[in-house]
Amino acid sequence: MEALYQQTHKQVHEIQSHMGRLETADKQSLHLENEIQASIDQIFSHLERLEILSSKEPPNKRQNAKLRVDQLKYDVQHLQTALQNFQHRRYAREQQERQREELLSRTFTTNGTQKKILDIANMLGLSNTVMRLIEKRAFQDKYFMIGGMLLTCVVMFLVVQYLT
Repeated sequence: MEALYQQTHKQVHEIQSHMGRLETADKQSLHLENEIQASIDQIFSHLERLEILSSKEPPNKRQNAKLRVDQLKYDVQHLQTALQNFQHRRYAREQQERQREELLSRTFTTNGTQKKILDIANMLGLSNTVMRLIEKRAFQDKYFMIGGMLLTCVVMFLVVQYLT
């Protein structure tokens, strides 16, 4: 039993060092995650065997043996949770990257839309003077919108300051 306990204890420490490397490894993290998960699964099978062996220990050593196995089990469960948290963070980070790339790949062309509106207006027979007035008004409206947003932020800030 002692040899299996020492081997399992050593594996737990190795996994702890791998977890430290996992935080810094980027490209190899998936391979390292799979390696850590395989080691954790192996440790769980060792722990099952250790529980059986600890129940077969002499009564004066049984309590201590079960305590040591329970401590190992707690450590391994903690490592399993840490690995799952890391995997969740990696998945969320990858999803954010995909969404970011998707947003960056979109083309927000207001010029193209504006050109289509001008073409439609020309087909409807609006004069160039009216078109210039519309463009000027759109330009002015943008500044009114930005000013309104800034004013709203200032008002919200003042309300928060006043209420706290």
